[in-house]
Amino acid sequence: MNQKPFDFFNDHSLHFLEMALTSDRMEKLDSPDGYGKNTGDCGDTVEMFLKVGNDRLEKITFLIHGCMNTHACANTIANFLEGKTLKEAWDMTPEKVADFLETLPKNHFHCAELAVGALYRALGDCAENSQRSWKKLYQKH
Repeated sequence: MNQKPFDFFNDHSLHFLEMALTSDRMEKLDSPDGYGKNTGDCGDTVEMFLKVGNDRLEKITFLIHGCMNTHACANTIANFLEGKTLKEAWDMTPEKVADFLETLPKNHFHCAELAVGALYRALGDCAENSQRSWKKLYQKH
């Protein structure tokens, strides 16, 4: 069986390439309203930072220590959810991330799970901070 070698630029979807190669949301936010960090068994780590106003995600940024697949997944989440309500953000799933990317390798689905897990932790942190606003003054990320 002769399989043709994988051609990164021609064998990935345009969505995957855009999310994997765009880095404009890759930064740490000072004093985020929500922060979540998730590390997978593979060793990749995603950190998500949320700024919220009027119950909407005004800004989402992330830092990753991992592969391009993880970067594409984190970027997809930020791209999809910026401007959405907090309630809408809880509806994000790894399957939605993978569906949008189209060509996320099946053996890297855990990258979508990892990024969504960081989002959920950031959303949970955001909810906790809104109930205990004093906590935000003492956070260090």
